[in-house]
Amino acid sequence: MVVSELELWGGIECTVNRVGDTFFDQVERTGHATRIDDLDRLVGLGVRALRYPILWERSSRSVTDEYDLSWADPRMQRLRDLGVRVIVGLVHHGSGPMGTSLLDERFASGLARFAEAVAKRYPWIEDYTPVNEPLTTARFSALYGHWYPHTRDTAAFLRALMIQTRATMQAMRSIRTVVPGARLIQTEDFGSSFATSKLKYQANFENHRKWLSLDLLFGRVTRRHPLYRYLVANGVATSELSQLAEQPCPVDLIGVNYYVTSDRFLDERVSRYPRHVVGSNGRDQYADVEAVRVRRKGIVGYRDVLTSAWTRYHTPLAITEAHLGCAPEEQVRWLAEAWNGAQQARDAGVDTRAVTLWSAFGAYDWDSLATRAHGHYEPGAFDIRGPFPRPTALANVAQELACSGQSNHPILGSPGWWHSPRRLLRPPSPAALRKHSANSPSLRPVLITGSGGILTRAFLRVCEERGLTVKCLTQSELDMGDSKCIDAALDTLRPWLVVNASGITPCDEATELGEHVFRDTEAGALHVAQSCQRRHTRLVTFSSALVFNGEKATPYLESDLPSPSCALGLSHATAERLVLEAHPEALVVRAGILFDVAPHAGHLWEALRKLALGEMVFASRDTLLSLVFAPELAHSCLDMALANLGEIVHLAPRGVCNAFDFIQTFARVVGIDSRTLSAANPEQCRLWRHPRRLAMLASERAATLSTLDDCLARVSQMPRCDPFDVNADRAA
Repeated sequence: MVVSELELWGGIECTVNRVGDTFFDQVERTGHATRIDDLDRLVGLGVRALRYPILWERSSRSVTDEYDLSWADPRMQRLRDLGVRVIVGLVHHGSGPMGTSLLDERFASGLARFAEAVAKRYPWIEDYTPVNEPLTTARFSALYGHWYPHTRDTAAFLRALMIQTRATMQAMRSIRTVVPGARLIQTEDFGSSFATSKLKYQANFENHRKWLSLDLLFGRVTRRHPLYRYLVANGVATSELSQLAEQPCPVDLIGVNYYVTSDRFLDERVSRYPRHVVGSNGRDQYADVEAVRVRRKGIVGYRDVLTSAWTRYHTPLAITEAHLGCAPEEQVRWLAEAWNGAQQARDAGVDTRAVTLWSAFGAYDWDSLATRAHGHYEPGAFDIRGPFPRPTALANVAQELACSGQSNHPILGSPGWWHSPRRLLRPPSPAALRKHSANSPSLRPVLITGSGGILTRAFLRVCEERGLTVKCLTQSELDMGDSKCIDAALDTLRPWLVVNASGITPCDEATELGEHVFRDTEAGALHVAQSCQRRHTRLVTFSSALVFNGEKATPYLESDLPSPSCALGLSHATAERLVLEAHPEALVVRAGILFDVAPHAGHLWEALRKLALGEMVFASRDTLLSLVFAPELAHSCLDMALANLGEIVHLAPRGVCNAFDFIQTFARVVGIDSRTLSAANPEQCRLWRHPRRLAMLASERAATLSTLDDCLARVSQMPRCDPFDVNADRAA
């Protein structure tokens, strides 16, 4: 398995952990279990090897059952046909099927029998990870009690670790009776611990402990090992340690798993931290927090982690998990940092083989360590929240790295958040932050063209939240009818993305606008598209459901032909055509009706302000709205732009709501008296005077946006906005 250059590997988040009697199966939750074509998607990115699950828990319901490998059969054959090396995982953060556990001596022999059955079924596969991250799994299951068997005891933790070690060794022996040259690819998390002076003894202990699973397999835990006495004192038999030392199972390749939260910091000043991060070792009480949040030097980083593992074992290495549950731009930066760290280690003589695009199809509920099924999804190289897995920015960058060893994605012009002083719980002074910003690499901006309306304001807020440099030019600052003016703006600002928000016109204003306004909108959209195309600049522009006449009984899809029945709809349809003819890679977004709770953001804010002041507000129960939370729309558009998706996309929620109920419900959520809200005919209303025939949107390309109830739930958690305070509004 010698490689001449750094390879891109792939990985499916495949954890099957047990909480009580409930198994949490990531393969099922992400939908990968029913999508064999996912394998082709990964090969399309340039993946050369794939960490893939043939898990014990998924193949038998109990420890005594026969094995059912029918799910794996077509997938193994497809991977073989595609020419992808397979690294089979047999247990991934699991404790075995019903009838066994990490504290059951039968776990090792049971896994060995299963391993032999897998090897006999697929004798062409040579690479195996019998137990993923045994030390981490033992900690989470038997020391911290998060997963089954839910013990919180040092002796149980060490017993779980020893049983997993023996299970790995016995499984490899069984596999090698069938495939003599089978290789052990052993993964583990290799984060480092740091501490205050008082707690350096604890950090030193944890820095020895992180190597323990590998030391046991390599036969290094002898009487001279720094943790030998700790093991014996907590119930590990000296005879067992002697046997492992005399009959080791050396690792063929070490899989380094490293996350931005892997490095820890221990601090006895517990009053500085939330209660849930405070614990005790029986000698001192201390907080255990992410080093990235408190350590001025930040994290150790991939290069040094790889170098330390190589120095200790002189065994080939690969980064076997590189994932960050964050915004797409930060995921891209993290993957690029992993790749660069691996390449730097290779240049320094460290035998590093690959970087693994882990969690390729995302993962569920790792914000709670997969202990609760509350639906928190983190996308990976593909986002599965839609009709089919959609490539993200991560997929684009991974493909570039696999092809050329480097990526020119514009977002890589600035460092990840883990390098910013703002990451710290106690950030430096404002002067120091300004100095850091002045010395930081300058990221090309997102340019927003528009009138300062609800969409423009949402994009400004979202870009600032995500740390994206942003510049907004209003209609008074940028003449959309003048192509030379647009060219000059793009040459001066050099944006990597242009968001043209100037074409959105509220439907109820359509009758008040002349045809010349529509012509200007169409011409402006065309000029922006032409200018972006000449500079290879990404473009997002907007349309609406008004390109359809609303006569279809079911929601309109992107493949439906436009059929506008009003002047504004005809203008939007014309602008769409002009934009895509000039810039075929542009992203054209047809959206529902926008709303926001930010100050001065559209009709909703206007209605809530009037209600807060005790003024009458008229709304119709006959006017139906397909409502889109503007910040969510902005996030979705940025995500797709980062992935360089160019096409017409519908972004809308399921279902509709009438205008009266919408305002009344929102007023209740934000704590405003709605007694002055009155039902009226659409003709009497100033707000949302839409035609009663509503064209509904659905997508065959993108995920459905949040329902109104979901948006209301999020808004209810936000701090109450000052603009809804009657006195504050009058004072302004």
